[in-house]
Amino acid sequence: MQIRKAQIEDTPSLVRFNQAMALETEGKHLNEETLAAGVRAVFSAEDRGFYVVAEADGVVLGGLLVTREWSDWRNAWFWWIQSVYVVPEARGKGLYRELSTFVWKLAEEAGDVCGVRLYVEKENRTAQAVYQRLGMHETEYLMYEQSAPNFGK
Repeated sequence: MQIRKAQIEDTPSLVRFNQAMALETEGKHLNEETLAAGVRAVFSAEDRGFYVVAEADGVVLGGLLVTREWSDWRNAWFWWIQSVYVVPEARGKGLYRELSTFVWKLAEEAGDVCGVRLYVEKENRTAQAVYQRLGMHETEYLMYEQSAPNFGK
């Protein structure tokens, strides 16, 4: 298993992963053209974040997106893990653990990261258990959202 930062050539896998994740977790069908443009946008601007993928025998089996949030309280960055997906046949084999360990190592090397966060669907007990086993804990915060008036049009 090789864990590495994703390259633009990984876009088709990342698009498939995002489509599958949205369908599995929220029952949503994502527009492939919009999604592919969004994935490519990450590769075109470093400030948008970066992807990490897990690969075995030349096949990408999972991945995630890391974005950053500035914390004025801490004078440092939080890294957010998003768009986590592991293909079904590779689940339960520690692949997410390897991905997150890679992210933590990068965060430590960066030197200006105060923590790593993620959000998870309230009903996704399996993922919550994985995150807890890896030392993450539930916070006191709830997430609220307001979409732009023309979102999705």
